[in-house]
Amino acid sequence: MNESTTLLPHKIIGVAVIWNDKGQILIDRRRSGGIMGGLWEFPGGKLEPGETVEECIRREIYEELGIEIEVGKHLITIDHTYTHLRVTLTVHNCRYLCGVPQPIECEEIRWVSLDELDHYAFPEANTQIIAALRLSGSQEKY
Repeated sequence: MNESTTLLPHKIIGVAVIWNDKGQILIDRRRSGGIMGGLWEFPGGKLEPGETVEECIRREIYEELGIEIEVGKHLITIDHTYTHLRVTLTVHNCRYLCGVPQPIECEEIRWVSLDELDHYAFPEANTQIIAALRLSGSQEKY
């Protein structure tokens, strides 16, 4: 890591790949008015002090989408540097439990198949999540 990288803000993000019983994944589209606005993403959010990644993911999904999930197996951890930000994405496969997904903190949400992910524009770091999902298959989600 060079000096310019260490000066960038760093966020640790818990990310959920939420699967339903039909084998679909829940994705959301970021609000238009911000950095990376309009891009699709796997939902999640910033880790709060004293919180585990699993607690963070459950809390963020309830706050942002209004649903309950079960946080399952760790899928991948990604360190990525954008021009404006460093992120560490800790990604877990999750199972949708209950509630009606709502776009509380995003523009829209969709249930999609793994194959359909190619039809959506994601932030650069998310390409590694999609690659990890394809490598792992759907056999060991939880």
